[in-house]
Amino acid sequence: VSTQSTGFNFFFATGHKQMEGSKNNTSTEKEKMLNGSLYQPWEPVLVEERARAKKLIYKFNTVEDPSQKREILKELFGHFGENSTIESPLNVDYGYNIHFGKNSFMNYGCVILDCAKVEIGENVLIAPNVQIYTATHPTDPKIRLQGLEMAYPIKIGNNVWIGGGSIILPKVTIGDNTTIGAGSVVTKSIPANVVAAGNPAKIIKHLDVDGDQKQSQKE
Repeated sequence: VSTQSTGFNFFFATGHKQMEGSKNNTSTEKEKMLNGSLYQPWEPVLVEERARAKKLIYKFNTVEDPSQKREILKELFGHFGENSTIESPLNVDYGYNIHFGKNSFMNYGCVILDCAKVEIGENVLIAPNVQIYTATHPTDPKIRLQGLEMAYPIKIGNNVWIGGGSIILPKVTIGDNTTIGAGSVVTKSIPANVVAAGNPAKIIKHLDVDGDQKQSQKE
């Protein structure tokens, strides 16, 4: 049965091969995390980096001055663009894997599990309680019980609007100018210039070059 047809990402099925290929791997756990291999998240360096992020997020979520909030995000994120705003509360894993473009806005209560790179473009609107997950776990319980996990990047293009309560799963790219309807679960990449919604999210409208909506055929 196709994993996509059941609404789950195909990335869940990679556990055994990665495990076998990593027996003689001399990479650090952080390197494995960033390159999509199975890794141990409780390795001391990663634990320390998450603790640093928690301290900065606590400061961000408790200070009121907008300029202080911006300085905290510039320290926490890999990049935080000009004229962008994020409302608190916000929660992240590491922070440094997040690249947040200019003129973008993220509303209250969002979560970004940035074990891999998260790119958020320019002029993006992200509604409350959106969850962005690069982290995932093996479906093989024997591997999962070893505490190993994986992470894969997420990219959100320019001029995207993501509706409230949506969940973006690992390996997803959302193209420029696209809208994701509230409450959607995005399990696979969505192209530019469309409106998509549902669980799993599917294209429901296409946009022409002038931004007019066209009803899509069922896909």
